[in-house]
Amino acid sequence: MESLICNDYIGKMNQWGKERKPFIFVIDFEMKNPIVLPLEEAAENGIYFIFDNLKNADNQLIEKGNFEFRKFPVSFSLFKKSFDQVVHEIKLGNSFLTNLTFPTAIEMDLTLYEVFMLSEAPYKLYLKDSFVVFSPELFVKIRAGRISSFPMKGTIDASIEDAGNKILNDTKETAEHHTIVDMIRNDLSLVATDVKVEKFRFLNRIKTHDKTLLQVSSEITGQLPEDYFGHLGDILSGLLPAGSICGAPKKKTLEIIRNSEIYDRGYYTGVFGIFDGSDLNSAVMIRFIEKNGGNYVFKSGGGITFNSEPEKEYQELIDKVYVPIY
Repeated sequence: MESLICNDYIGKMNQWGKERKPFIFVIDFEMKNPIVLPLEEAAENGIYFIFDNLKNADNQLIEKGNFEFRKFPVSFSLFKKSFDQVVHEIKLGNSFLTNLTFPTAIEMDLTLYEVFMLSEAPYKLYLKDSFVVFSPELFVKIRAGRISSFPMKGTIDASIEDAGNKILNDTKETAEHHTIVDMIRNDLSLVATDVKVEKFRFLNRIKTHDKTLLQVSSEITGQLPEDYFGHLGDILSGLLPAGSICGAPKKKTLEIIRNSEIYDRGYYTGVFGIFDGSDLNSAVMIRFIEKNGGNYVFKSGGGITFNSEPEKEYQELIDKVYVPIY
């Protein structure tokens, strides 16, 4: 992977955007190891994607059948220790919302490529022998000068009675979502004008191998300057990391995350996307399985606020460890 890393990914994206040259980008959470490649070179470098109607994966048939999937989350006491650190910072006024994540060891009898091909998700990425992403969350879209962002914040088991109304009327979840929408609106204002919330708190239904989840999203849009093609790298880097997977205020919350989490996120919660020569589409790298030697790790998490209850946050962390194969 080291040979794929682009030290000047911003300049490369600006240049290729100006030239209308299609490219793919994969940017890690800390923005230390970004990958930017001409779109036609992705497969030969072990990168496969299925992104709405764009894909470079072959159509070879893989049998679904039954599969094994077991998860071994960190202990509640370990989670609670980090949770308490985050809540302490929130009480000090250093953050309004902090996204806290953990690695979960998993066992499965599928390869990463099989998960990539079989999973049902709108935004999928496979980096050979490294990780697979099957994300439900768009980051930003750029089309005809209009930029749109779709933060996703709030998850509930759809089997719970009246689940949709419960999550939409939950005080903690509502406050959390307001915070993220405000932050994304402010972020977009750095690169665009006429920024507005087009849709606020709508539900997405996501199927998994063992249950169905409801997740809450919003849509915020803005108008880019006329010369935006030559500044695609500047625009994207100015919005990273994605607000929905860090928190607010962003700079201080990132410090809290580094001090509270027990591992390196790596590419998890970074973004990947495609510029097709005309439009740019990107997704947040959540729902993420990484291969470490012969072992698999699933990375997941959720937003912590002043009103968070540790038991519920711990359960959300576990609920998000799934593969959408059914």
